[in-house]
Amino acid sequence: MKTLRERMADNGFESNIDYAHHVECVLAQAGGVIPTLNVEGDSGRRKTAFANALAAALEVPHVLYHDFTQAQDPAPTAQPASNPEEEGREEPPIPAFDREVSSACAYSEGERTILILDQLQAADFREHLRLYRFVVDREWSMGGSSFVASPERLMLLLISEEPIYHSLKKVGFTVWVPRASVGEADYRPEDFGLGPEAEGLLAGLGELFRALGVQPTPSEFRRLLDDIRNRVRTREELTHSIFGWTEGIDHTLLVSDAIQQRMERLMPELWEFVGSEHVELSGVPPDPE
Repeated sequence: MKTLRERMADNGFESNIDYAHHVECVLAQAGGVIPTLNVEGDSGRRKTAFANALAAALEVPHVLYHDFTQAQDPAPTAQPASNPEEEGREEPPIPAFDREVSSACAYSEGERTILILDQLQAADFREHLRLYRFVVDREWSMGGSSFVASPERLMLLLISEEPIYHSLKKVGFTVWVPRASVGEADYRPEDFGLGPEAEGLLAGLGELFRALGVQPTPSEFRRLLDDIRNRVRTREELTHSIFGWTEGIDHTLLVSDAIQQRMERLMPELWEFVGSEHVELSGVPPDPE
């Protein structure tokens, strides 16, 4: 069975971090509150990609989404009243935000549901207060109606580019989604079906990426290795391939003298690896026609 990290990668979000622990912590929240995950991280839409991939990886039947930066629903055009006595009694349209929350409550009565609220920094502070009360009381009120959510089947994902209301943050679990891939250990040759001939190259690349402050995901690193095997022969070409395949690379840092000197010292390991690859491949008989 695939891990959560693998399932999220299948849904467009590849990371060296396995977020299974974070999800377990969220779902284990005590006190009957609605499980809430505060998604923080570097600016950009990677947090949105994370939230949608997580919802898909968890195979939740109902996923609802609201972005506070999107234009609100247009006001309805005036319609003549069918009955003169009813003139002026038209109900105002339900805001999209209220509509998504009330729908999430309804779905959670019978099936697992995730509600993603994106760009929360654009919401009025009063909406932060309403959300806090909703998480704690599990009841959403609008107009003269109220909707009750099931904390066993509903999960909230809150995304904001700025700090959210303190009490709302404290009642949930916070996860950090970095702009670039990070990792705690270098890749090993066996991770990519390579032998001891690749040890020097992978160790050098590990040092290089630590200096750059990122670590490629497995698919990014696999593409880089393919370039190194077949196309990279100079420091400049290695620079282009690293930037071309690795998300979150600081280009200014990559082309700095300090990093370029590191890459120059790495080139003998690269040439040795390429040479050993060519020797190995030359000993393989051609495929039969």
